[in-house]
Amino acid sequence: MVKKTVNQDDPTVYHLFYADENGSPGSDITFFEYPGARRGRAGAGMVHTVRWRAGSDAALDFWEQRLAGEAGAVSRESDCLSFEDPEGLLHELAVVDTSDTPLVAEHPEVPAALALQGFDGVRAFAADPEASRRLLEEALAFGPVTVSSAPAWEARGDRRGGVYSYDDPPSEPGVGGAGTVHHVAWASTMEDHEEWRERALSAGASPSPVIDRFWFRSIYFREPSGVLFEIATLGPGFAVDEDPEHLGESLVLPPAFEHMREQIEPILTPLPAPRTGGVRLQPDPGVVVHAAAQEKESG
Repeated sequence: MVKKTVNQDDPTVYHLFYADENGSPGSDITFFEYPGARRGRAGAGMVHTVRWRAGSDAALDFWEQRLAGEAGAVSRESDCLSFEDPEGLLHELAVVDTSDTPLVAEHPEVPAALALQGFDGVRAFAADPEASRRLLEEALAFGPVTVSSAPAWEARGDRRGGVYSYDDPPSEPGVGGAGTVHHVAWASTMEDHEEWRERALSAGASPSPVIDRFWFRSIYFREPSGVLFEIATLGPGFAVDEDPEHLGESLVLPPAFEHMREQIEPILTPLPAPRTGGVRLQPDPGVVVHAAAQEKESG
């Protein structure tokens, strides 16, 4: 946990950020906690699977054993391990051939050689993937790639890339709730951020104004298939108001919310500090937001 804070659009609930020790784009998955929320169901226009990188078959062996009894529907197919998290979101761990630097979080129970290495991409349901091609390729500079038989594109910056792919949607409509993905975040340099907004606008999207989230700045828009995209800046970063060695250990509020601390803190679920060996809590079901960040730079 690299930042324990609140949802800035609803400060009565947590926004919890998990990543490697530096909060690196490409490793950052985040959650909104709504205790007691009903379980959701992914449908057309929603991300249904988060895909993580693993370094070897030995790493998949390790995770297959570690996940036994902890996750639902664990299955193994050659170089890919899939499972459901406790709220029903699908995850894939895949051996990926890439020159990208592994983004490995330190953990006493997980050898670095077997650890997860950051995101490889996300998979979404789309009724008409072709409707998204112009925005993805012309405005966002994603490149078409081949992933099995699924329509897919890669976003690649100078240091990292990630794959965005589509599957045919189920017949039932999607339902927001616990275990569903709120948005996918793509990273931008501070200098290029406004240009990405203009490019999305020129391709027919309706991006929000730039929103200052204190640790980063964000714009939001839906791509034609319906998935909500965020483009977030690489800075100022999570260490701007915390010691990098102690990220995520205490509740940190953006300055605009600090005056509300006495009202906010008592209504949040008490959580241990993961880096100090806190006791594991059994989480109540809660709406989940996953921000699968990959670095995306102009050019």
